[in-house]
Amino acid sequence: MTMLPFWQTKSLEQMSDSEWESVCDGCGQCCLNKLQDADTDEIYFTNVACNLLNIKTCQCRHYDNRFAYEPDCIKLTRDNLPTFSWLPRTCSYRLLAEGHDLPAWHPLKVGSARAMHAQRISVRHIAVRESEVRNWEDHIIPNPE
Repeated sequence: MTMLPFWQTKSLEQMSDSEWESVCDGCGQCCLNKLQDADTDEIYFTNVACNLLNIKTCQCRHYDNRFAYEPDCIKLTRDNLPTFSWLPRTCSYRLLAEGHDLPAWHPLKVGSARAMHAQRISVRHIAVRESEVRNWEDHIIPNPE
């Protein structure tokens, strides 16, 4: 008898906190700053990484205490997931919420982030440090949709 992995047998709402956290593929796309037009509310994506993002690993340097360092950091939860229409189409939470499986490159399937980085899903190849940016508008990138 083959055991199916938890993400194929549980909804996002049914997952334990540790299962929920492990669904994140660690791409860092959520950690790229966005600009919002004050008049239209349109969101513009940038390649400017949050100060806490380690660009090489695409991991937060202070994940457990990130809100103390970055009060504007947004926590993705089961309740607010539907409100984040800007999540990229590769986002594991978005894929599962839409009834899809995790992609073949996902760390839960292959055991490391290596395949994700090789597929250029992570931001390590495009991200720049916030401290290096003078004009944020120069760093607008296409919507990841």
